[in-house]
Amino acid sequence: MAVDPICKMTVDEKTAEYTSEYNGKTYYFCAPGCKKKFDENPGQYVAQSDEA
Repeated sequence: MAVDPICKMTVDEKTAEYTSEYNGKTYYFCAPGCKKKFDENPGQYVAQSDEA
């Protein structure tokens, strides 16, 4: 299971409808709103999720 970097929900990589690529890594989202927010400023969320 992956963790949505926006809302921190768990997302099944096999069935996730919403994904984005950033710096060669795939990020998974629970909803289109989370994906949109990530796509607007991915560096902000990648830094936060890497520190967690």
